[in-house]
Amino acid sequence: MAHLFQCDIVTAEQQFYSGKVKSIVVPGALGELGIYAGHSPLITKLRPGVVRLCCETLDDPVQSEAIYYVSGGFVEVVPGSVTVLAEQALRGTEIDEAAALEAKRHAEELMTHPTRDMDYARAVGQLAQAIAQLRTLQEIRKVLGRG
Repeated sequence: MAHLFQCDIVTAEQQFYSGKVKSIVVPGALGELGIYAGHSPLITKLRPGVVRLCCETLDDPVQSEAIYYVSGGFVEVVPGSVTVLAEQALRGTEIDEAAALEAKRHAEELMTHPTRDMDYARAVGQLAQAIAQLRTLQEIRKVLGRG
């Protein structure tokens, strides 16, 4: 039997997940970070991306993996527990693909044809978030066998 640990995914406004998991993969500032029971304590910054949880239900592969999008934030690992404190979070199933595609197109347009009052860093951030949302949808399709 796999060792389980507590995992919480929260924003300032809402708790998105709280339960026991076998593992979690988060988009760390320097790349994806896989966390299992017994991981060394740490705190690190998150970039926009996909959070994948391997949950305790193992009978059905679709039910045993939960996928979330985070816009950034922090992850804290302490003995027996992981907390993802996200700036914004969405359950993978709540992502509006059309809106993400439009946000991506809009950010690319701003970066291609900048205006005097454009905030380039903000456009880059919006592009990164839109791409991360689209990647989250791809991960869900992969889990469901549709991608």
